[in-house]
Amino acid sequence: MIRKLITVVEETWHEAGQEIAPPTRKAAAIAVVANPFAGRHAADLGELAALGEMLGALLGERAVRALGIAPADAQSYGKGAIVGEDGELEHAAAILHPKLGAPLRAAVEKGAALVPSAKKRGGMGCAIDVPLGHKDAAFVRSHFDAMEIRVADAPRRDEIVVAIVVTDSGRPLARIGGLAITEILGQDGLR
Repeated sequence: MIRKLITVVEETWHEAGQEIAPPTRKAAAIAVVANPFAGRHAADLGELAALGEMLGALLGERAVRALGIAPADAQSYGKGAIVGEDGELEHAAAILHPKLGAPLRAAVEKGAALVPSAKKRGGMGCAIDVPLGHKDAAFVRSHFDAMEIRVADAPRRDEIVVAIVVTDSGRPLARIGGLAITEILGQDGLR
C-alpha cells in the first residue's frame, strides 16, 4: 500500500559563478509504502519484488513527466530505498533489484546501462543519496552524480521509502573527460 507520493525537481542555474543555460535538472519521484514483512522473517520476498515492478513504472513515468521531457530525452537514472527500523535491508533489495529495472527502462526509453542504486535502514527524516549514471552508457563520467532524498515523516518503523531519480542532463560544468554523449553506442551498457 502506498501512503504517500512525492515528486521533486531540482534545477541548477549557476555553478562556480557560471550561468548554466539551460539549467541542469533532476527529478525524484518518491513513494512511501507499507512493508508487509516488517518485524518478521520471510523466505519469499516475491510480494516486494512485484511492488518494485509497479513502482518502477509509476515512479519512472512520474519523474520523466516532472521534467516535461519525452522518455527518450532522459539522460541519467538511479534508484534508492530506505527501509524502516523493523525491516531488513533485503526488503529494500527485493523492491529495487529483481523487477524494478525493466519498467523504469521503458519509462526512459531504452536504459542499456545498469541502474545505480543505494539502500539503507533509517528512521523518519533519514536521507539517502540516490546515485546517478547515464542510462545507456556507464562510461559517461559527466553523468556520475547523486540526488539527496528525504521525507520528513518517513519511513515509519514498518515502511519503505522508494525513490527513482531521472535527469535531463549531466552535472553542471562537467569537464573530467570520459565518454562524450555524442560517442554513446548504447549496446553493452558501458559505451
